[in-house]
Amino acid sequence: MEDTSKRGRYKKSVLSSTTSSMHGCYTCKKICGSHHSLLPSKTNSCCCCVCLNVSNSTLGHGRSKEACGICRPVRKIGAKLFKLGHVDSSNIKDNLLSWSLDPPMPSSSALPRTRRHNKRAVLCGVSYRRWKFRLKGTINDISNMRELLIKNFKFPNECIRVLTEQEQNANLIPTKHNILESLRWLVKDCQAGDSLVFYFTGHGLQQPDFKEDEIDGFDETLCPVDFMKEGMIIDNDINSTIVWPLKKGVTLHAIVDACHSGTILDLLYVYRHESGMWEDNKPPSKEPIRKHTSGGLAISLSACEDSQTAADSAVFGGKGMNGVLTYLFTKTVREYPEITYGRLLEKLHDDIKKLNRSRCNNRILQHIFNRKIAQEPLLSSSEKFDVSTTKFIL
Repeated sequence: MEDTSKRGRYKKSVLSSTTSSMHGCYTCKKICGSHHSLLPSKTNSCCCCVCLNVSNSTLGHGRSKEACGICRPVRKIGAKLFKLGHVDSSNIKDNLLSWSLDPPMPSSSALPRTRRHNKRAVLCGVSYRRWKFRLKGTINDISNMRELLIKNFKFPNECIRVLTEQEQNANLIPTKHNILESLRWLVKDCQAGDSLVFYFTGHGLQQPDFKEDEIDGFDETLCPVDFMKEGMIIDNDINSTIVWPLKKGVTLHAIVDACHSGTILDLLYVYRHESGMWEDNKPPSKEPIRKHTSGGLAISLSACEDSQTAADSAVFGGKGMNGVLTYLFTKTVREYPEITYGRLLEKLHDDIKKLNRSRCNNRILQHIFNRKIAQEPLLSSSEKFDVSTTKFIL
């Protein structure tokens, strides 16, 4: 993540764990800044630190290759884009050790039980506050989304599960395990008439696709707070967890404010606002790969295209930072409660263009945005529908 000014724009994308050159050995459990292997000491194989593919090597215990020939270009692009270089190894070691020394997570039964309701939501905001690539706007984003759900769409407070690093309940820290558990809770026993919402604000990345189910050759991912240790959450897993179980009459909305989040749910259709047409996003693989629901409807609104980055900004006034998508989305829905999907998407694009134009004529904004906001919100769905007449309702 690049801090373009002291109160400026933060990109919601970071280098993968390979950027820090930190590796944990499964045998000795040691973590260090050199290229440690992720494999047992008695093997001569090494593991690519990006895609985790194993290949033969003469390197022994305590060593590994940085990245394979496929993943190395991805790493170089990321380093050039975010200019993070190598994070200080001593800090990363302390951070990883602090996570590993945390007490075991309580079982999901430690979470409060709520009565059955036809509206449920999972709001996940990751600040990465222990890291160099921390984000400062995610807590504000969570507050905005929670308020919108309660006041504008009548979601019961007890049916909204919030995951942030500020939570006291260990099950509500946005770790990989907890996020996936919450997604399973969201769709569990869903019934016709249910309205489900998954919201994520944090870092997003891409990684090479080895299942041949991505048109562009990359899987999109979300970064939980412990992704350096536990790995990222890939779009295939999100699809199988919250898209497959949707029964007829159930509607899921995902609002994702992260980099490279365009097709983060791997839905079958992408809406192109320029042409006003739905575009086929079905898997190109020869072997059939399931990406559809069980009769329900899944709709995703993402901060940007798969190849783009999203931003945090302080330009909107008020206290602190906000995600650009989240701020504009919540503001627009409040101001236009009868807005259609098509008009909402168009308004988001127009507002971002206005921000970029005003930057050219305002020195303060020019200081905040030393580069323009290069993100185009994207709408995708499990089935086609008329965006010009269908009202946006959660």
